[in-house]
Amino acid sequence: MFYWSVARGLLFVFAFIPCVTVAEPARNEEGWTLASKGANVILYSRSHADSSLKEFKAIGDIEAPTTPVHRVLDDVDSYPAFMPFMAECRIVKREGNSIFTYQRLSPKLCSDRDYTLRIDGKSWPMAGGLAYLNRWQSANESGPPPKKGVLRVTLSEGSWLLEPEGPSKTRATYSVFTDSGGALPAFLANGASEIGIRKLFAAVRKQVKEAKYNQP
Repeated sequence: MFYWSVARGLLFVFAFIPCVTVAEPARNEEGWTLASKGANVILYSRSHADSSLKEFKAIGDIEAPTTPVHRVLDDVDSYPAFMPFMAECRIVKREGNSIFTYQRLSPKLCSDRDYTLRIDGKSWPMAGGLAYLNRWQSANESGPPPKKGVLRVTLSEGSWLLEPEGPSKTRATYSVFTDSGGALPAFLANGASEIGIRKLFAAVRKQVKEAKYNQP
């Protein structure tokens, strides 16, 4: 459901669509540093212990209520249809409010990557609608065994937080720290992550316009 890997730290890569404006939040005490500020996404990064790879947090507005946006993120079976490089994606099992999903990426510039994630979800009411939080972490032990010729991603953790900004707009916060392996230098991997996260927001903005996510 998430990720979105042409390089370390890059789980999903998508195409841009028209921009929206977001407000820049104040810098907090958690070590986040402003990495870049665009018209549609504000991106923060911070160092991660014992790794040259960075953890990222992105904040952007999506012109749709939180429930349709959440439906897009939960529609993992459709990922191969609208997420470039997503060659395979399926739900392995469900446990309460958690799902286990296996995903295989087939980037053009490196070998295939795959992983199984456990995604834990919850929601609560706010002014203007429901808020949703999905957190994920690696759960390869619950998925299929490694495949020959496919690099197994062993570290992936992050979250999507969707908060209503009135009845027809979502404030989305995406956080991720991942290492998809390979020999790409960290500075290139970190740069690729910034590009990929922006394109991830673009893909969600585009997909949420589909009628099937906006049914009552």
